[in-house]
Amino acid sequence: MQEHVQLDQKEINKDLLDSIFHTPMWWYVAVTFFGVVFLIGASAFGYLLNQGLGVTGLNRPVFWGVYVVNFVFWIGISHAGIMISAILRLTQAEWRRPITRAAEVLTVFALTAALMAAPLVHTGRPWRAFLPTPWILPYDFARGIWPNIRSPFVWDPMAISTYLVASSLFIFIALLPDLAIIRDRSTGLRRVIYSFLCLGWRGTPRQWKLQIVAGILLSALVLPVFVSVHSIVSWDFAVQIGTEGWHSTIFAPYFIIGAIHSGVAAVATLMAVMVWVWKLHKYITPDHFDAIGRLLIVVGLTWFFFFFLEWVFALYTLEDPEIAMRKLQVFQWPWSGMFAVFLITSFIIPVTAWLFRAVRRSLLWMFITTILVNVGMWLERFLIIVPGLMRRTHLVFDWGSYQPSIIELLMVIATFAWLCLGMLVFSKIFPLVPLFDMKEAMINREKIKIGRKEIPASIRE
Repeated sequence: MQEHVQLDQKEINKDLLDSIFHTPMWWYVAVTFFGVVFLIGASAFGYLLNQGLGVTGLNRPVFWGVYVVNFVFWIGISHAGIMISAILRLTQAEWRRPITRAAEVLTVFALTAALMAAPLVHTGRPWRAFLPTPWILPYDFARGIWPNIRSPFVWDPMAISTYLVASSLFIFIALLPDLAIIRDRSTGLRRVIYSFLCLGWRGTPRQWKLQIVAGILLSALVLPVFVSVHSIVSWDFAVQIGTEGWHSTIFAPYFIIGAIHSGVAAVATLMAVMVWVWKLHKYITPDHFDAIGRLLIVVGLTWFFFFFLEWVFALYTLEDPEIAMRKLQVFQWPWSGMFAVFLITSFIIPVTAWLFRAVRRSLLWMFITTILVNVGMWLERFLIIVPGLMRRTHLVFDWGSYQPSIIELLMVIATFAWLCLGMLVFSKIFPLVPLFDMKEAMINREKIKIGRKEIPASIRE
């Protein structure tokens, strides 16, 4: 049974809106730092556009590098919002209340980081895609002649854009009551802006009913998109007929559960940062870390099961390309070292540590173990993509290796800076913890008397 601290509505408003009305000095320092890092990465991207892909480490046969690794990684992180918010909202898990919005915002910025990571880079000259030249757009659309596009890379933007729109709508609908509270506490231009954003919210019974129904419907409707996004990303690999070692029927569920593993771990990391930075210890307690730690144990064990199956399916067939790829990953340096680090950091250390209640309830240990998970999951994506492309063909000039250049590393770092910068700016404009959710949680904890006994007004745990 969780121990709760009962808070009144005035205290909740004061605590959760403090970051909006009062800006601490560390916020300016952090925004400046991450802004500078992001600008350095943007400058590297500009240099890449000017000089071409020759400044990267991409070569034959590794035409994908850390760009696609980063793309798949951030798509995985974006699954955090749906897992924490939508699924736990439908199951009415009470412990999700303080972290739902932060998880949803993490989803949106992770998706934008994914779009920054790969698509524009691999076009070589992105501006040419927008020029209606016969070399880029050779089809006569006016006469109804349309291309029969079968590439999986066309499926990605459709799924990701749908996911991004649904996630943004999810956040906005949940924000409406909180925006109205900020509006009522603001003056001048700020009041005008928040009055526009809250869409005339007055807190009438009809508005509350529509808001709750919309939240439940969006939670249910976004789940198929949640499954489809990473399934489509996995098909990018599975349908590449010319590349041995990627033709596994387990790729889709394996990528989905891996995305959930890294996404939920990222949410736990964000929870620890929120407690330390924004002083939310009254709202995000050790009980919440304990709950998400137990969830991570289940997710981590499920992911390892699919990881085991992926290896079984690869080796059971006794196909030479599959065996050669596994030997490259496990026995050849430096991939062997990466494989050991990936397995230790993503599963062995974290899951073993989470079995102990003291670790799950410790902010520091949860922060460390969840960081390790995402280090390992990034390496796992790297070990799928790069060794899979480093195959031996009949053409000797195709025998190449891959080392990321400084340009690539700066652009990868820029995506992490973008995420941190986005979360900081969002926390200054909107509350990271939903006010109405916390107030509802306080009401649900109240006691009602039935006969001679007092029981909680709402039992959901």
